[in-house]
Amino acid sequence: MLPMIIDSHCHAWSLWPYLPSVPDPENHGSAEQLIHQMDTNGVDRATIVCAQIFQNFDNNDYVANALSRYPDRLEQFVDVDSMWSDTYHTPGAANRLEQAAKRWPMKAFTHYVAGEDDGSWFNSPVGIDFLGTAEQLGLIASISIAPHHQNELRKAIERHPNLNFLFHHMSGLRAHGEDARANLDNVIETSKLPNAFLKLSGFHYLTGTPWNFPYKDTLWVYEECYEAFGTNMVWGSDFPVVKKSMTHLQALEALRTHCDFVNEPDKRAILGGTLERLLSEARSVTK
Repeated sequence: MLPMIIDSHCHAWSLWPYLPSVPDPENHGSAEQLIHQMDTNGVDRATIVCAQIFQNFDNNDYVANALSRYPDRLEQFVDVDSMWSDTYHTPGAANRLEQAAKRWPMKAFTHYVAGEDDGSWFNSPVGIDFLGTAEQLGLIASISIAPHHQNELRKAIERHPNLNFLFHHMSGLRAHGEDARANLDNVIETSKLPNAFLKLSGFHYLTGTPWNFPYKDTLWVYEECYEAFGTNMVWGSDFPVVKKSMTHLQALEALRTHCDFVNEPDKRAILGGTLERLLSEARSVTK
């Protein structure tokens, strides 16, 4: 039996939310397109990271509906109080999270943090209550942050040892620029915490050169993160946004073929084994 492949970072929208516009906005990023790519490229399961951006204010509902159609293939990471919401970092976050867990079949919450923030909200009374509620509910924390947020997040990760944290797209690292080394060292410091995980995704974000598969200029970052995090990394395609930079299959092969510094047992874990364990340990849901 082939090892299971689970995509840790996908999106699905009823309307394509990005420029340039596309001729099929209702289909370009749909759940059916995601399932088609998964079937074509041998991906067994995927987690859909909800993002209620632009016209997709009902994305949590849209994704929950997709789970009802593909219950054995998809998991939902519900968008709660992300930076584009009116409730971003306002009082009552824990209650909103609790209500979300009652409404949607969520294995995790996702939360996008604004770049200008310093991350201290996670250690404020409201943030502590929010993460404590997530921990009690048995959720995974799927968080989009930049490297400069890591100092504050480490405090939160240590305070909530039973809450697993997944950081999107290598926590916003870049392979170039004067801060690349310092930012990488900061993220690697977080690898000392056993409940911190890095999404091995977004090769196209780490470089300033778009559509440059297999992004060899970024591999040094992935290799150093692998040496630090080991199998506390999980592969993600970033479907359908990845279409702007490479194909879904290339997003898979960027790890499977081109990260030759990863040994085969660890590669199997990063491609699916680690995330399968995290999902099985998270709260049970009815889709």
